[in-house]
Amino acid sequence: MIKPLIGITLGSRQKESERSFVLNELYVTAIEQAGGIPVLLPALLEEAAVREARRRLDGLLLTGGADVDPTLYGGALHPRVYGVDARRDTTEIALVRLAVQTGWPFLGICRGIQVINVALGGTLYADLPDQLGQVVNHWSEETGHSVRVEPQSRLSSLVGAGEFNVNSYHHQGIERLAPGLKPVGWAPDGLVEAVEIPDYPFAVGVQWHPERRQNSPQHRVLFEALVQAAHDGRRG
Repeated sequence: MIKPLIGITLGSRQKESERSFVLNELYVTAIEQAGGIPVLLPALLEEAAVREARRRLDGLLLTGGADVDPTLYGGALHPRVYGVDARRDTTEIALVRLAVQTGWPFLGICRGIQVINVALGGTLYADLPDQLGQVVNHWSEETGHSVRVEPQSRLSSLVGAGEFNVNSYHHQGIERLAPGLKPVGWAPDGLVEAVEIPDYPFAVGVQWHPERRQNSPQHRVLFEALVQAAHDGRRG
């Protein structure tokens, strides 16, 4: 099969007077191993470039990273909000909105699910421990927690229904769900951990980090599904 091109969003890092783009290479290897060709998208695309990316690329991966600006969803700035990058927020929100308008397959991871929710009109908890409580430790890469998956969902067809363990490394999360998104996974404290858009080629967001567990079929399958949907869209 002709390998589809998958755009992968980059974060950024400021050091003194120099700003650099950053990306965990696990996202790249996950797309490569799933059969796609990764194409890196910097966090400063103008509207014309966003539309050109949509025209040339077959799918989109929204990666993890620093926090979304709370002012974008009517939230208050919290002391633990960090790394806000207006250029990245603008670029990724534009990518999501154009994707939904045009049926572009996409997958959002950690920050990615949060961007999807904000782009489509939802809100976030600026800091889960303060606003939701600490029944579940959402900042524990080592131990993680369980996620309950909705049986009648695209996600369950990939990872299976019921519960399975995920890694967890975030202090923000979905508060009010955006119109059009369907919640399909929940942490034990009720936090929405996975969303999708019904009757869509492929539009899934997860709060955990499947790229860090590529040896597990339940995590690897998310990238495989994205690449397959991108291939099918290209073929169509």
